[in-house]
Amino acid sequence: LPKERELIKEFSEEDTVIFGTPVIAGRVPNVLIKYISSLKGNGAKAIPIVLYGNRNYDDALIELRNLLERDGFHTVAAAAFVGEHSFSKILAKGRPDKEDLDVAAHFAKKIGDKLLNGGLCSPIEVKGNPNPSVYYQPRDKEGNAINILKVKPKTREICTSCKLCSDICPMGSISHDNTREVSGICIKCCACIKKCPVDAKYFDDSGFLIHKEDLEEKFKDIRREIETFL
Repeated sequence: LPKERELIKEFSEEDTVIFGTPVIAGRVPNVLIKYISSLKGNGAKAIPIVLYGNRNYDDALIELRNLLERDGFHTVAAAAFVGEHSFSKILAKGRPDKEDLDVAAHFAKKIGDKLLNGGLCSPIEVKGNPNPSVYYQPRDKEGNAINILKVKPKTREICTSCKLCSDICPMGSISHDNTREVSGICIKCCACIKKCPVDAKYFDDSGFLIHKEDLEEKFKDIRREIETFL
């Protein structure tokens, strides 16, 4: 949450840090770059992990690895995990599932073995362009680019003003006094939509809905698997 990201976190060479971010448009969310850059690794070991919604993680993992290396961490393992897409209740529904958690447990054990027995190399080799310059661009059926950067959720009259959406918004963009007011940046994480106990939050922007439907059509029947790097 925003207040947590105001704190300067500093580590030491005795620490091993598991650092996870969501993937937005194939990259580390740009709203997190400033925060990640404020971390002080001081030689700590780090395990960058990205979570994506069954399309692709593109250059997010290598971008996160490079950011952590620049912060003074030594990246020794990495992984790209799959979770239910923020936009959708269809894409990667039920993920992470038991199979995913078994992979995660095995991954953790292998990391533990390497930490105890040595053989770690840094920076860890991962997939992606080491100098990413583009974000995934959603398009309509005619191939025209869709821009949803300024799109914000709306609120149905059934809202009970329980304030949960305001409390969990990672950008602090939903007013606590008036939860229908979204005054700041919306990163489309859809936490306010998926966590609302009465289903009061929603998107009705045509570009957003086209993008959502396109993703579901293309990737609903594909199971992306976890990728680990050791």
